[in-house]
Amino acid sequence: MARGRLNSGNTQGEELPKAKLNRQTLTHISRLLSYIRPYRGKFAAALVFLFLSSLVGLAFPSFLGALIDAAQGKHTNKLLPASIQGIGLLALIVLFSQAFVSFFRILWFVQVAERSLADIRRDTYFKLITLPMNFFSNRRVGELNSRISADLSQIQDTLTTTIAEMIRQLVLLFGGVAFLAIVSIKLTLALLVVLPVLVVVAVFFGRFIRKLSRKAQDKLAESNTIVEETLQGIANVKAFVNESFEAGRYSKNIREVANIAINGAKYRGMFASFIVFGMFGAIVTVIAYGCILVSHNELTVGELFKFALYAVFVGSAMGSFPELYANVQKAVGASERVLEILAEKSEDVSINEINNKIEQKIKGDIAFDDVHFYYPSRPEIEVLKGVSFEANTGQKIAIVGPSGSGKSTMAALILQFYHPQSGAILFDSRRSSDYSLTDIRNQVAIVPQDVMLFGGTIRENIAYGKLTATKEEIIIAAQRANADQFITSFPEGYETIVGERGVKLSGGQRQRVAIARALLKNPSILILDEATSSLDSESERLVQEALEELMKNRTSIIIAHRLSTIREADKIIVLEKGTVIESGNHEELLGNEKGLYRYLSQLQFEV
Repeated sequence: MARGRLNSGNTQGEELPKAKLNRQTLTHISRLLSYIRPYRGKFAAALVFLFLSSLVGLAFPSFLGALIDAAQGKHTNKLLPASIQGIGLLALIVLFSQAFVSFFRILWFVQVAERSLADIRRDTYFKLITLPMNFFSNRRVGELNSRISADLSQIQDTLTTTIAEMIRQLVLLFGGVAFLAIVSIKLTLALLVVLPVLVVVAVFFGRFIRKLSRKAQDKLAESNTIVEETLQGIANVKAFVNESFEAGRYSKNIREVANIAINGAKYRGMFASFIVFGMFGAIVTVIAYGCILVSHNELTVGELFKFALYAVFVGSAMGSFPELYANVQKAVGASERVLEILAEKSEDVSINEINNKIEQKIKGDIAFDDVHFYYPSRPEIEVLKGVSFEANTGQKIAIVGPSGSGKSTMAALILQFYHPQSGAILFDSRRSSDYSLTDIRNQVAIVPQDVMLFGGTIRENIAYGKLTATKEEIIIAAQRANADQFITSFPEGYETIVGERGVKLSGGQRQRVAIARALLKNPSILILDEATSSLDSESERLVQEALEELMKNRTSIIIAHRLSTIREADKIIVLEKGTVIESGNHEELLGNEKGLYRYLSQLQFEV
């Protein structure tokens, strides 16, 4: 078992990194905001309604203050009615207006955000699946999945909530300060001397406590990893009698979690004490000063009450900005990672070309002409060194050689997953670059050693070779692939769910489903990459029969370790360290006493 190994694919609960806001990062996020452009009318209306609802919200302290003064027989606000009934009725009308405006503001913001995010998700996903294979060789699936899920969710939260809330809090802050000054300039100055200092201290204190909280969460996640690893490998734990070791390891980790939590509790207690004494003390001090002004007839009770409410508005607005700013930073960081994907150079495939009809038909001739190749991620290792061979339409060409000699790389080059640094790959005597990528891949099929099925039904997996296939075509393909018998033995037949990666099917069954899929595709060129190497004898017999049916009347490139499976090949190419050292049929190569093929055959015969 790997110790201390964290699941890199699990991005749930991870703290998204933040980005500093500057001209460059704002340019980045503006590119994503361009997705709002198709919905800009509704977005502008939502902003107007947001501004109106925030302004209306500022009116309520004035209504409440006027009600209190009216109850004492005073009329301090000349813009409002003098009677309690008049003030109350007007307040209800304004409240109804705010409710109306708020409904459409929320609805329109969510509509714009969800639709623009759907567009971003669509483009990001399509960009991902059209990127070259080299991109995926340098990335982890968990990281890429995080871009689609966590990063875009963070952008979604910002578009739907954070931006609107920041605008609202700005209106409340500046509007609140303006109304405070109108009520009493003396109280306003007293409040603005004390409140910002308290807010800044509270923000830094809160940030420190959140760091401690995250540290405790990380430690707890580590302890959960120990539990997960131990239970997954429980057979190993028991076989090596390491129960006490695992219990001790878990106990030590849990004690560390408890110590961090207790330490955090001390600071939270200090923070609570600060809030109680500092914040409420400041409010009590300002209100006490306001009471002095009331006693000197400089303020009314209603105005003091109104001032207190506006002070709450201003204080809450100040306190919310650090968190809102942090959310914007996270969104900028997330947008940068999404834009990295959108900026990558895709393969030459458009969304309209995929699964369209073939424009340029390939008969099946294929040739490698002095092909040199290294993987872009490992330029120091040349995998193929001047490989040349020809295969005519309908021929069976076998490629053999030790592990690491470049056999599977040749298959990847035929499928145009990569392109050679020099030399050429020819289809029907024309360079691969003369064909569209879609046309080549539509006419080349591969049956790999480790078949990956999608988590749907058997019917859906076979139909993946031809998305427009009828039920009859799917059944015929399955019958030709020796798959119909085992499929119909299941209670659900072709609607049987295969499970994630096809885990509910045996290796031989998965291979036959893959062969049926390739038969349905009806390719001109077929690649068999170790298609029977990991099967038992009975499964291999059934799969081999299906492969014979699949190889009829089409060019077949057979990559094999088991030399017994390629004796009938028209030509056998022997690779060693990226170089073709022999070629010929089975008898010719066995006649070369010093040849690698004869040596490999003798080894397998002895085994």
